[in-house]
Amino acid sequence: MSDVVAAAWVHVRKRRVLVVRAFDSDAFYLPGGKPEEGETDAEAAAREAEEEVGVALAADGLRHFRTINAPAHNRPPGTQVRLVCFLGEPASPDISPAPANEIAELAWFTSVDAPRCAPAIRLLLTELVSADLID
Repeated sequence: MSDVVAAAWVHVRKRRVLVVRAFDSDAFYLPGGKPEEGETDAEAAAREAEEEVGVALAADGLRHFRTINAPAHNRPPGTQVRLVCFLGEPASPDISPAPANEIAELAWFTSVDAPRCAPAIRLLLTELVSADLID
């Protein structure tokens, strides 16, 4: 069994964080995914945000927020995920995220929505509350 390394974009608006749910999942995640060969974590987060919610981000404008280690959702027991989370604003401020590719829906969550999230995102919500970014 191998652990999963992924990079994700943390986008907060009006004290809520953007989350997505893939067609094949029952849990919400951040827009993000695994880095491709030769790609930095920030580049992966920017690419995945554009692929999953149609938002262009400049990788060099992203800043590391937290790295979360947690049990991986929908993976064999014992599999862990290391989720490298980045804050950053879209290249165009008036862009509206929308589901694309494998994303079935998106939502704006606060900490009360944690039960609907994958384990790593539950931990991230706690970190966002501690940083006074979401309710």
